[in-house]
Amino acid sequence: MKIYFDVCCLNRPYDDQNQDKIHMESEAIITIFKHIEYSDWLLLNSGIVNYEINNTSDIERKERLLSLIKLSSEFISINNEIHSRAKKIQEFGIKTYDSLHIACAENGHADVFLTTDDRLIKAVKRNSDEIKIEVENPLLWLYKVI
Repeated sequence: MKIYFDVCCLNRPYDDQNQDKIHMESEAIITIFKHIEYSDWLLLNSGIVNYEINNTSDIERKERLLSLIKLSSEFISINNEIHSRAKKIQEFGIKTYDSLHIACAENGHADVFLTTDDRLIKAVKRNSDEIKIEVENPLLWLYKVI
C-alpha cells in the first residue's frame, strides 16, 4: 500500500494535543508510521513535501519532519506533467500547494492521499470524477483498513 501525506498531516503529531480531534488524528498518524517502519506500507515523498518542510521556521519541528520523510521509499519529482495536472486540479477550487500534492500522489500511484484538511477532503469528494485518488482523513482511513 502506497501512502502520501501532505505536510499538515505530517505536522499533526507535533500540534497542540489538547483537542480530542487533533489527538486522535495524531495517534492514527503514529500508527500508520509504525506500519511504514515495519514495511507493511510504503511512504511516498515529493518535491512539494520537501519544499514545505524546508520552509518550516521552527527548526526542531523541521528536523522532526525531515526524520519522518526519511522513511519514504519513493520520491516524486515535480515535472511538467505534474505542473499541468496541478493546474487542472486548481480549476476545481483547490489551492496551489494542495493541487501539487494531489498531482504528485496521482503520479506516484498512491493508494491514498492523507490530509487533516477537511475543506480539501470535501473539495476532492465534490470532484471525485476528475480527481483520480482517494483523499481521506488519516483517522477515518485507518478505521477502514485495519
